[in-house]
This record gives sequence, C-alpha cells and structure tokens, in this order.
Amino acid sequence: MLWNEKRYYSLDCYLKQTYGEKVYRLALNGGMTCPNRDGTLGSRGCIFCSQAGSGDFAQKGCQPVSRQLTEAKAQIRAKRNCRKFIAYFQAYTNTYAPVDYLRKIFTEAILDPDVVILSIATRPDCLSSDVLKLLTELNQIKPVWIELGLQTIHPHTSHFIRSGFTLECFQQAVHALKLCHIPVIVHVILGLPGESTMQMLETVSYVGALQVFGIKLQLLHILSDTDLGELYKKQPFPLLTQDAYCNLIADCLERLPPTITIHRLTGDGPRKLLTAPLWSSAKRSVLNQIERTLKLRDTWQGKYF
Repeated sequence: MLWNEKRYYSLDCYLKQTYGEKVYRLALNGGMTCPNRDGTLGSRGCIFCSQAGSGDFAQKGCQPVSRQLTEAKAQIRAKRNCRKFIAYFQAYTNTYAPVDYLRKIFTEAILDPDVVILSIATRPDCLSSDVLKLLTELNQIKPVWIELGLQTIHPHTSHFIRSGFTLECFQQAVHALKLCHIPVIVHVILGLPGESTMQMLETVSYVGALQVFGIKLQLLHILSDTDLGELYKKQPFPLLTQDAYCNLIADCLERLPPTITIHRLTGDGPRKLLTAPLWSSAKRSVLNQIERTLKLRDTWQGKYF
C-alpha cells in the first residue's frame, strides 16, 4: 500500500509504513522543571516559552503517568478509532530529574501495551552519561526518540531567546545520542525576531546535514504569558504572513534530505493565549496552503505526482 501522499517524508507516512496504521501522540507531563527556570541558568525560561513549559496541550503533571495515559487515550478514542500511541513527554525539560525518577516514569509509559514509541523532549545540556545509559536500556524495550530544541544556529538569536546552551553543546548531544542509536528530532523555530530568511534557511540546512531522524519546523507564535509576549505588546516587531510562511516552508523542504521525517510544518498555541499571528490558529488552512504551494512549485519545475 502506498502510504505517502505528501511531497515530503511525513511522520504520518513513516508511522504507517512502520506500524501498518496511524499512530497517535499522547502528550504527557513528567512534573519536571528546566535549568532555565529553577535558577540554574535563569528563572524565566526561554523568552518564547509559556508558563506550561511548552506543554500547554499535555496532561496534568500531578497525575501518575498511567492515569495520564488512560485519560489521554480516552480523549482520542472518543473521536477516532485508534490502537497505537506515542508516549510523548512534552512539558519542560524531560531528562532534568534524578535518574531513578526518570526510570520510574519512562518505564511506566513504555510498558503500556498500547504505546509503541517513547518520545522525550529535552535540552542538549541535560543528557548526562547516566541519562544516556537509561535511554539506551529503554531503547531495547521499544523505540525511544529524543527531541532537542535547537531553534536556531545563530548565536545572537540564541542569546536573545535565552536558550542557555551553545551550538557546540547541541552538536555533542546529537553525537552522543547517535552513539546510543537513539533517533533525534530537532526543533527549529521560524520567524524569530531579527532573523532574515537566509538565516532561517541556514539553520534548516544545518539540521539537514546532521543526518538526524526528524525535524519539527515551528512557526513562531507569541503567547500572552511569555516574556516575548510582553516585549511584543510594548514594541511590536514584524511577523511572518501566512503567504510568506508557506513559501518559507517550501524553501525549507527543498533544503532537507528526502529521508528526514518531517514531524511538524507549523505550530498553533492555545487560542486563549495566542497574541499573534492570529492566522496560525487556522492550522488546517495553513497546511492546505503549504500543500498548494508545494504543488505549484512542482508544476514550475516539471515534477508531477
């Protein structure tokens, strides 16, 4: 069966090829914090990060993982007929805790019979040798993915958004994870203040050359409960239009190897917190326009699908 109907290697296509059916993500909360919030590196987080630590759609961290999984599965199954899931630890930095605690919550998730993949969002500076050893052990049970928030390769922008780690640190983390045979998904934010189109494309090209498993291309959206939201309120700065963003995504995809899995092409923050760009809340409309843009470019270049 031909699963891929996209003009790129989508995550949905990869999952259907690998597991024979659609696999759904369950956003979980491990109850952790972040070195950018607990005073180790800072106390206010990255400048774009919400009070929920980018886990606005995750389950409540005060609940046991097993209960989070049960409730998240029930929510999805109320709308769709689905059997297989990715346990996705999303909120804050999900390797920033004692290894014994990480072992407990990750094992609880990976042993759920409906979970086929354990995906963990974290920072490149929070992958100690003990954590890598644990991830390697878990990877023998079921596939473990690590999602790293790079956002940009440009030092000035990285300093502005308060990432708190260097590009060298990120490179070392990717290398260490590859040695452990753990797939890496890299997060990139498009539209960060002060970055030119060329700079954004340089970041995407850099990720493409890393030979990582996947990439998430995230539209910068400004949330009201962030420092970036306060900055935008006081001194608005230019944001990408929907047309510009869709064309930028097409440029990004042209610079990525065809083997890399595309895990995301846009982003939509919680409507109650979204300050701008408001067009990003119509996610389906954005994705449809990206498809039209790609199809039009194929026509120009003489490609037919």
